[in-house]
Amino acid sequence: MMEDHVFYDCATAPSPRRARIFIAEKGLEIPTVQVDLRNGEQLGDEFRAINPRCTVPALKLPDGTVLGDNASIARYLEEVRPDPPLMGRQAVEKAVIAEWNAIAESDGLLAMAEIIRNSLPGMKGRALTGPRNYAQIPELADRGKERIGQFFELLNSRLMDHAYLAGGDFSVADITAFVAVEFAGWVKLAPNRNQTALIEWQTAIAQRPSTRK
Repeated sequence: MMEDHVFYDCATAPSPRRARIFIAEKGLEIPTVQVDLRNGEQLGDEFRAINPRCTVPALKLPDGTVLGDNASIARYLEEVRPDPPLMGRQAVEKAVIAEWNAIAESDGLLAMAEIIRNSLPGMKGRALTGPRNYAQIPELADRGKERIGQFFELLNSRLMDHAYLAGGDFSVADITAFVAVEFAGWVKLAPNRNQTALIEWQTAIAQRPSTRK
């Protein structure tokens, strides 16, 4: 157990879920503080002092350093707990994992953020995360739905020939893509019945103990 660390989480949000799955896959236990995003706790002075970007996840290290992004948290945990490797071992494997993780972020999670933050009444004035308010742009929600459809097709095509996105081993890229696909369910977007490779992959990952955290 990493008792000298603190993980700032929100059990209902997709972004910290990525870090939560990564932590679980590493077999780590880290003291956790829940941040109430629904009621704007992330925008209060207390949390701003921890992470001025007002976002979760965040991981506070023993020396006081705060990592406020999934990428930095994953990189740190991969270094301090190399096994099981979730970001690759050899140069090519690391590069392929990084590429598919970036695709899952840009084509999946960011597309979903466009939909959610530009269409839900509860997100009015909060079209972007962070300390500043931004107005919704409804057209971005429409574009996001189109992008998610393309994302599902891309994943299905890749998974027809690979057990996992980067090849034969589960990686951080699968975590990011899985969270994106599950997040899409919030607005009733799901793989169609012809995307069997994607459905089988999603079902298999949903059975991993880490994704139930």
